[in-house]
Amino acid sequence: HPNLFRSFTDSFIDEDPKRALEELNVALGETADNAEWLCQRAYAHILLQDYNRAADDAKKAQQLQPGMATAFLRTGIAEFHLNNISAAHQAFTTGKGLNDSNEGFQIWIKLCEERMAKPTIIILLKKELMVCPFRHDWYQTESQVTITIMVKNAKKEDVNITFEEKELKASVKLPSGEDYCLHINLLHPVVPEQSTYKILTTKVEIKMKKTEAIRWEKLEGEGTLSSLKHFAPSANQYPSSSHYTRNWDKLVGDIKEEEKNEKLEGDAALNKLFQQIYSDGSDEVKRAMNKSFMESGGTVLSTNWTDVGRRTVDVNPPDDMEWKQY
Repeated sequence: HPNLFRSFTDSFIDEDPKRALEELNVALGETADNAEWLCQRAYAHILLQDYNRAADDAKKAQQLQPGMATAFLRTGIAEFHLNNISAAHQAFTTGKGLNDSNEGFQIWIKLCEERMAKPTIIILLKKELMVCPFRHDWYQTESQVTITIMVKNAKKEDVNITFEEKELKASVKLPSGEDYCLHINLLHPVVPEQSTYKILTTKVEIKMKKTEAIRWEKLEGEGTLSSLKHFAPSANQYPSSSHYTRNWDKLVGDIKEEEKNEKLEGDAALNKLFQQIYSDGSDEVKRAMNKSFMESGGTVLSTNWTDVGRRTVDVNPPDDMEWKQY
């Protein structure tokens, strides 16, 4: 067989996960009895956010080769994203026992223990993983405030959104026949005539034009002039699939500031980053976030694929935290 001695490295999969998945499918064939290839196909599935298939492949690799620590790492990561935290913790613990030199296991174990100790509502990409089926999130750029309602396959005739200077009203008829209603008294005024919305397959995206290029401290409430902060120009802008340029560094900075004000910590802060950035990122941004998060054991969340796509992302805890070797 021409693929008999083929090696599918992490870097090969990082470069083009879809192509790697296709080649792994061919190499594995119907028997799928090569533990190493199954483990690497699980990695491709993880990068493509197909966590159920990733878990299936990684578990089969465990059965074929019980001493393969990487198979337990892939299993744990997939189960973590599926919000099966107890199963993820068990997989990471077993993998650490097989390869204690891999620092990533201990980091993932601590993340699982934090999640189990302080359960929170986590919103992931797949609707079936949501504890709360429908909710809204928001982020901002210099010129716009964007709200996303995480409801799939909404029909145009079932969505009604009205804009006023300091008020947003939205209603979406759900498949169950119930109405999801959102009524927000905005912190600062917007321009209704230049505000729009789009109905996508995974969400309803609402974009409101700001009247001034100021940073909103929050979405709702009464704003005061003393609290206004103007956006500062930055050179760190990365390409986005959207029609405007996304300033990722500014967005991450805004999120960190919100986390500080809201006293978010641990998994709550991590979830906030995923929700705010991941929901509207391009394929490269999502790939970069998955790779950096996995390789760094959850200590780095990068949106720059040009950077992280060519290297292994090292463990890099926040400035106010200390990494200790266990």
